[in-house]
Amino acid sequence: MTNRQLYDKVSFGAAAMVTKKYSSSFSRSILFLSPEIRRNIYNIYGFVRLADEIADTFHIPQKEEMFNEFCQEYQHSLQRGISTNPIIHAFIVTQQKYAIPQHLVDSFLHSMRMDLGDMQHLTGQKYREYIYGSAEVVGLMCLVVFVRGDQDKYQQLKPYAQSLGAAFQKVNFLRDLQADYSQLNRSYFPGIDFDQFTDTDKIQIEREIQNDFDHAIQGIRQLPIDSRYAVYLAYKYYNRLLSKIKKRTPHHIQHHRVRVNNFEKVVLFSKVMVYKTIKITK
Repeated sequence: MTNRQLYDKVSFGAAAMVTKKYSSSFSRSILFLSPEIRRNIYNIYGFVRLADEIADTFHIPQKEEMFNEFCQEYQHSLQRGISTNPIIHAFIVTQQKYAIPQHLVDSFLHSMRMDLGDMQHLTGQKYREYIYGSAEVVGLMCLVVFVRGDQDKYQQLKPYAQSLGAAFQKVNFLRDLQADYSQLNRSYFPGIDFDQFTDTDKIQIEREIQNDFDHAIQGIRQLPIDSRYAVYLAYKYYNRLLSKIKKRTPHHIQHHRVRVNNFEKVVLFSKVMVYKTIKITK
């Protein structure tokens, strides 16, 4: 193993650790991926997680300065092909290996920058712009890896990947409503007054999310076998989370974070494992 290969391995390990520590549910889904695909999805998640943490967690006056430094390091490292930041380095390796389009990464960073500013009273256009950059393009980056750069397959599945990414993000918005609105002063859904959050408002949002899920499942069924069940498990997890949210009142959503408990996660994992085994052996 060369020194460069060792550094790549260390960087990939850092990205995997970030994924496992920040999202146990996502990490569980990733276990269904083939080892090569799994490693590169870790690299993507580590990068987007780190950028998101700057926007959401690092509450210091220099937050924007930190985000600028992160973006500058990414740009410089993209030209060099290496970074001393192992998370950025791991992502660059994956981006270059699979030729992940630059406009997807740029759109993601643009949405993260939006979170540094005023996120109250978004217009419909700004809402769609944010959803695209914060969620849909992440799904598209993963899709490039899932289809191993096959452009025909990518174009075929692109709309479904966008719908799934959008559904995941909107569920997160509802789940994290209390923290986003009360602590971060963010209100993502346009035309909704969360000081007067009604059943009608909640149902409207839930229907929008359900439409995204109903469209996305059509594409999940067409994914390559070595990524299909990982994505399906994530789909089932978020569907379960949406089902629990639907049963809660607007007041509950405003004051409590809805969760899928560990037992439910294990049950979902086991069901998908059985389903995968039956399908493959047929």
